[in-house]
Amino acid sequence: MRDLNALLIDELTAHGAALVAFGDLTELPPEVRGGLPVGVCVAVKYPKEVIRGIADLPTSEYFDAYNRLNERLDALVLRGAEILLAEGYAASAQTRERVGAGEDSNSTTLPHKTVATRAGVGWIGKSALLVTERFGSMIRLSSILTDAPLECAAPINESKCGACTVCTNACPAGAISGKLWRVGMEREEFFNAVACRKAAHERAVLGFGGGATICGKCIEVCPYTRRYSEN
Repeated sequence: MRDLNALLIDELTAHGAALVAFGDLTELPPEVRGGLPVGVCVAVKYPKEVIRGIADLPTSEYFDAYNRLNERLDALVLRGAEILLAEGYAASAQTRERVGAGEDSNSTTLPHKTVATRAGVGWIGKSALLVTERFGSMIRLSSILTDAPLECAAPINESKCGACTVCTNACPAGAISGKLWRVGMEREEFFNAVACRKAAHERAVLGFGGGATICGKCIEVCPYTRRYSEN
């Protein structure tokens, strides 16, 4: 049998994915995961200069990159699903059209970042964003659901943010409580999404005239992000 893990990683990274990983979703309710037991996490990363450029306010370059990366992710997960279907397995690409995405969606049934934690890619930071050791939070995510017998990574069930308060202190909305995430924790227990969206809208107006609800301050200041973006 072909090595499906390697096939997907090679194909998707060749088309721009920064990370491809595989997670066991069977601990989640079947209705949440569409009855499919495995999740494929796909991530793309922002250009370093774009993230460095939002230290004060969000920029039009950041918003443009945000939209380009979302489009690339849709193409990547559709391609991944095509590969799995051609191999005879069920596969559902979790595109924006299918599940909603980004600034216009407060929550989804199965967030891409949940798939990412199950696939060992990273943990949920105090900012409610996925944090990875390699790229920090300067990535965007999508996912594929499948029944293919992929080799899955060990999940990450607890935050690795520790006592760090950088994003908590920097958040313009005061939306970050500073509490550490753990698996099964509701976002509202540690993060105020309504306050975040309000401030993000206001900062987008100040930064590039508005037309979006986007901020990125917590991405830019994360020590993991800075370790990558400043090198």
